[in-house]
Amino acid sequence: MSDKSYVMPVEKRFAILCQIARAQHFAWYQAVKDMCPDVNAGDVANHMWELSGHETAKAYIKQLRKAGELEPKAVLQKLAESFAWSSQIMGEEANVKIDDDGTSYCIHDECPWYDWHKRLGILEEDQPGCDIWFKTVVADVNAALGTDVKIETTESLPAGGNTCTRKIYL
Repeated sequence: MSDKSYVMPVEKRFAILCQIARAQHFAWYQAVKDMCPDVNAGDVANHMWELSGHETAKAYIKQLRKAGELEPKAVLQKLAESFAWSSQIMGEEANVKIDDDGTSYCIHDECPWYDWHKRLGILEEDQPGCDIWFKTVVADVNAALGTDVKIETTESLPAGGNTCTRKIYL
């Protein structure tokens, strides 16, 4: 027996941890279906995304306030960057595009949540959950900062698109 222990690289451990977190989400989803057959598990999942959106918004609002007084266009950009950052932190492929008028886009080229929903045969629940999360975050930011930011999904992987793209605008 060797006294050298194998240490897995942090990047590999992180990628595995992200997949474990997603597996836990879908195990929870199946537990709801098994234990509460009279409850629509998709509705429960959507409520979870709404609650998660409220918690995420608290962090975003804190960061936006740290940035000081922001022009409306800057809020759009900061929100798009926050969305992409959150996704990247979870191992997703996301980037930001900003038009001259400030309209910002958060673009996901691929998404493991989409892959899980597709593999489990519940693809119809993928985009609605994401949309609830995004809209909840934006609504809370608007309420806290007095802004009138809007967000819409202009393309999605579940609908056959090449990306999931959210347009963030005034």
